Amino acid sequence: MTLHHLEEGSASAPPLLLGPSLGTSLALWDEVAPELAVSHRVVRWDLPGHGASAADLVTAGATVADLAGLVLDLADCLGIERFAYAGVSLGGAVGLHLAVHHPERVTSLAVLCSSADFGGARAWQDRAARVRREGLEWLVESANDRWFAGDVTVPRLVDDHREADPEAYAACCDALAAFDLTDRLTDITAPTLLVAGREDPATPPAHLRRIADAVPDSTLVEIPGASHLAPAQCPEAVLAALRTHLDGAPRRGMRVRREVLGDAHVDRAQARQTPFTARFQDFISRYAWGEIWTDDTLTRRERSMITLTALVAHGHLDELAMHVRAARRNGLTHEEIGAVLLQSAVYCGVPAANAAFAVAQRVLAEEPGQG
Repeated sequence: MTLHHLEEGSASAPPLLLGPSLGTSLALWDEVAPELAVSHRVVRWDLPGHGASAADLVTAGATVADLAGLVLDLADCLGIERFAYAGVSLGGAVGLHLAVHHPERVTSLAVLCSSADFGGARAWQDRAARVRREGLEWLVESANDRWFAGDVTVPRLVDDHREADPEAYAACCDALAAFDLTDRLTDITAPTLLVAGREDPATPPAHLRRIADAVPDSTLVEIPGASHLAPAQCPEAVLAALRTHLDGAPRRGMRVRREVLGDAHVDRAQARQTPFTARFQDFISRYAWGEIWTDDTLTRRERSMITLTALVAHGHLDELAMHVRAARRNGLTHEEIGAVLLQSAVYCGVPAANAAFAVAQRVLAEEPGQG
């Protein structure tokens, strides 16, 4: 048996695993996962005895290592060798364990409203013992106060809490009682994001700051107004932080854009930017230049050849002039550019190639010594 899970997004996209908090199900990510699935193969999973995962996947005395093993089993069943990971609270602890003990599997890590040490063993042992005796209803009564700030509530998550298997819930408490990675945080090498809810009583921002201070080159984001279940209470803020962490900030795309197109062209584009076009400029920098042109599967020379051909095919002559200059920066000779356009004549049509040759000849004549 494996953990119950839900897959969203393209199977060929980079994998991203999302882990839940104790007492919740994969519904914790309802407002975030579909957006992340635009660019990732998102796999969100249920803890044992939570949601639709079998309760007997863990037993008394379970550890976070046991839960991490179940996540790795799930990834293996899905044919996922390496993955980005994001988790909340106990789900975040699982991510920390994976990053420390299985660094070869984790491409990046995001830890939300979590800790490297959940306050020692006693409180969790006491909670586990009472849940085994009395069930979960006494905890459900305080769920809103523990999970959300202000008047916010998410009924489905509260229902998940009520419907969780008490023995599996208690076993997860055992895992939290035994968890302490404080002395191993410096071993984490994956790019790491820490997200803290300013109003979180369970894992206050200080817990995330301690992790950020220890993990090399990590980033800390504090979300005002968010409590323990930040993805449910402040999904847009969580989504923005995760997108930047997973996809790279626009500045990376801007650097590549300048390297390929030249400072003069980019400066002109930026100078013409208005509030109306600002989001489009960000879109170009983030996705075209920050993801496609930074992917090292193809060289920049090869990308220039493909781009020239596509622009010829669609008759985008203004863009063609810009990319002829870019092709020269990427190392194509005059002869190679001519060969690309000649190839385009066969597959895109002679009239299109004729117009393209005229544009390219004009651009190449602008180069010093070509007049």
